[in-house]
Amino acid sequence: MTHPLLDFPPLTAERFASIERRVAELLSTRQDVVITQGEALLPLEGCIRSGARPGSTALNVVTGPYGTTFGNWLRDCGATVVDLEVPFDTAVTAGQVAAALAERPEIDFVSLIHAEAATGNTNPVAEIGEAVRAHGALFMLDAVASVGAEPLLPDAWGVDLCVIGAQKAMGGPAGVSAVSVSERAWARFAENPAAPRRSYLSLLDWKERWIDGGRTALLHAPAQLEMLALEACLDRITAEGLPVVEARHAAAAAATRVGAAALGLAPFVGRAAEAAPVATTLRVPDASLVAAKALAADPAAPLAAGGGALAKEMVRVNHYGRAASLPVVRSALAALATALGVEPGPALDAAGAAWEAALR
Repeated sequence: MTHPLLDFPPLTAERFASIERRVAELLSTRQDVVITQGEALLPLEGCIRSGARPGSTALNVVTGPYGTTFGNWLRDCGATVVDLEVPFDTAVTAGQVAAALAERPEIDFVSLIHAEAATGNTNPVAEIGEAVRAHGALFMLDAVASVGAEPLLPDAWGVDLCVIGAQKAMGGPAGVSAVSVSERAWARFAENPAAPRRSYLSLLDWKERWIDGGRTALLHAPAQLEMLALEACLDRITAEGLPVVEARHAAAAAATRVGAAALGLAPFVGRAAEAAPVATTLRVPDASLVAAKALAADPAAPLAAGGGALAKEMVRVNHYGRAASLPVVRSALAALATALGVEPGPALDAAGAAWEAALR
């Protein structure tokens, strides 16, 4: 029997390379781009295990739960790790990063998350990149949640390793990801005897066998459906226009924040300038109970209680990809209003006005 998702012809190296070029265009990068066949934790771990080793000293900026994961991987590699931790309801500053680098001149690797979907904050990468570049360390950025939602310019910002995933603001599949790699990063990987080789985590394998080989032979069978879905979401972004996509996410964030205030809810991230455009986090007593009631009222509402300890105090409203729209924001606010036992009208009106203002 036939099925629309089965029996595709093999994805050619030429088509794979064309999708790779389009990812590079999305990032406005002249660096090499490697599309990795798995969720974004794959290239993130690959970057750390290739770039860190015994003798390295890494500055790991922790503004959310993924920073803890990065620190664990760095320690696994034998690196000395300096954790720069800031409260999850704020962003790190370039001054804090510069001070940490000045205190430890031996730091040669910096890891940072751009936007934290789990906590709702976003970090000032351009300014941080200046501090890292002046220090001379290798700079790895997790831009999984930010790509497509807010400006992302790895070359201009001095980012050596920029990891993205398609499943959030890009509106694409979770099973494929990518990383842009600078010449400095390739050199660091090549000098590291512990860098993964002949491994699914190996970025050097892609460099030596795919990029240096002229992109004529793939290392292994690619994830066909995920690659086609990535190509499709790139088509959609191109058709809409990246600035329009980013503006839509900013409008969704503004509308959610204002609408939530009309419900009597305070933002978890206090300063709007530090709030990520992919998700708005709210301070809600008994957050798990409120989220459960809201989802009972509307199972499709894009919201959830915070993870771990934050489950008691935070609700996250997701508004990324196609969900970065006024109807979706209104549905989330209406569900929260039902859970809180308040009239939704003022919140819906406030959200609509904020949406229009943001897009003017």
